[in-house]
Amino acid sequence: MKEKPFACDICNKGFSQKSHLEAHIRVHTKEKPFLCDVCNKGFLRNSNLKSHLSTHTKEKPFACNVCDKVFSQSGNLKTHLRTHAKEKPFSCDFCSKAFSDMSTFKKHLRTHTKEKPFACDVCNKSFSQNSQLKTHSRTHTKEKPFACNVCNKGFSQKNTLNQHFRTHTNEKPFSCDVCHKSFSLKSNLIRHLRTHTNEKPFSCDMCHKGFTLKADLYRHLRTHTNEKPFSCNVCQKGFAMKGNLNQHLRTHTNEKPFSCDVCHRGFPRKSYLNQHLRTHTNEKPFSCDVCHKGFSGKSSFNRHLRTHTNKKPFSCDVCHRGFPRKSNLIRHLRTHTNEKPFSCDVCQKGFSQKNTLNQHFRTHTNEKPFSCDVCHKSFSQKSNLIRHLRTHTNEKPFSCDMCHKGFTLKADLFRHLRTHTNEKPFSCNVCQKGFALKGNLNQHLRAHTNEKPFSCDVCHRGFPRKSYLNQHLRTHTNEKPFCCDVCHKGFSEKSSFNRHLRTHTNEKPFSCDVCHRGFPRKSNLNKHLRTHTNEKPFSCDVCHKSFSEKSNFNRHLGTHANEKPFSCDVCHRGFPRKSNLNQHLRTHLNEKPFSCDVCH
Repeated sequence: MKEKPFACDICNKGFSQKSHLEAHIRVHTKEKPFLCDVCNKGFLRNSNLKSHLSTHTKEKPFACNVCDKVFSQSGNLKTHLRTHAKEKPFSCDFCSKAFSDMSTFKKHLRTHTKEKPFACDVCNKSFSQNSQLKTHSRTHTKEKPFACNVCNKGFSQKNTLNQHFRTHTNEKPFSCDVCHKSFSLKSNLIRHLRTHTNEKPFSCDMCHKGFTLKADLYRHLRTHTNEKPFSCNVCQKGFAMKGNLNQHLRTHTNEKPFSCDVCHRGFPRKSYLNQHLRTHTNEKPFSCDVCHKGFSGKSSFNRHLRTHTNKKPFSCDVCHRGFPRKSNLIRHLRTHTNEKPFSCDVCQKGFSQKNTLNQHFRTHTNEKPFSCDVCHKSFSQKSNLIRHLRTHTNEKPFSCDMCHKGFTLKADLFRHLRTHTNEKPFSCNVCQKGFALKGNLNQHLRAHTNEKPFSCDVCHRGFPRKSYLNQHLRTHTNEKPFCCDVCHKGFSEKSSFNRHLRTHTNEKPFSCDVCHRGFPRKSNLNKHLRTHTNEKPFSCDVCHKSFSEKSNFNRHLGTHANEKPFSCDVCHRGFPRKSNLNQHLRTHLNEKPFSCDVCH
């Protein structure tokens, strides 16, 4: 081993030559005695200054005799020639990996020694490479020395500018040798290649999960440490990754730098643009090995895979419930915190989800941006369009494992599954009644608040649910969109239509748990259940006799028609029912509690 008699008094690092030690000491003292005459930039060594000067002169006197590539420094040419000769003279003693140039070799060694000799003066964060420190320093100074010639956008790093510039040129210089797919970034090519090799070289020390990219590992590690070093200067929200912060900032600036060449729609992220482009090309590059269904987006594909594996990797710290998506977990957590961060600009109503706010906002604008290609009917929500399209295709892709019933929507399957499990995870904080679905709870809460957010444009009557409003509108238009294929009878409501269909099919989907008798309607089943429980909820005010069915109760009331046990304290007139007496009392009080919605 080469002798290193000259040691640094500050960090004890050894050097073979005194001049090398002197140059090294300047790293600690921050002394930069060699100044550029053009830009006054300082350097630790004269050799660094000479290298820098060539950036001003653009002089590249050293040419490769193999590929004619030119270089400003002789050392760079020597390093480059090794790529042709496949020569890698610098070998790592730890892992035997070989390198063609010394600087890359030294950087690699620090991954083993964990040495970080370059420290930030502002926050004391350390780095293994000087270039990393320089890049980091710009997060404090906000310096962006690299500007785009096309749009004048500034960047703190040269490579980020180069990556950005390709969004203008659409250049994709990195090509896959296996499938010939091209990429604008080398990192994207490396990530893509591992889809062929399934290589995951970066492993988490805590949970041993493997990753294809080191950046992905760093991102993952922060899920253990909950570290969010990147903070938004507008709303102070923290982020684990710089890229996530940059994406978030666009929600404040509404910047959409990625534009579709076909329809000119703008997107805040390149990945959103790529996914959108597939709606034009109908490309579905992600295919499920189980059911062979194709997907245009990787995230949609991963979500779909979990329907086969039933994997729920995201768990709630409060109730330990598992979720297949992180977004589902974040949404669920708000049921514990009651947080509603999204507010309507028109009525100030708060929402726990951005998409629910967007859906709500359309009740004000009456916007219906989703249109059916078959019948041209428009919808305010994409999910409603998807549901509607299946009325044309009769597709029911979601099937119950217990009874094999098919459903057009996954949400409908989840709703149905709770009829088997009787699970009611959503409970009312007023009366503690449980509900299988969050939507049903929200609708129920309006029974307490008497809120009716859906209003008829014709008679201005309010409704607690959108479906009730749609149903009501048909009383004005006399529209009957649900038609029976057997007898051609029309219906204004889907539920009435479904009930009618059972008169033809004799289907009895509602079954008694006690005697297993089937019924075509749930109301019939509820009525029947009272024969087992002996429950009689309808009680006569006159004789206090109880009945299990309302029809029998009404018939019984007729037997008291000539009896008038309820008398008025004012005029002593008698009435057969208490409700009749209450109605009569208003004639004395001149009370008129019911007003016409049309003429008031």
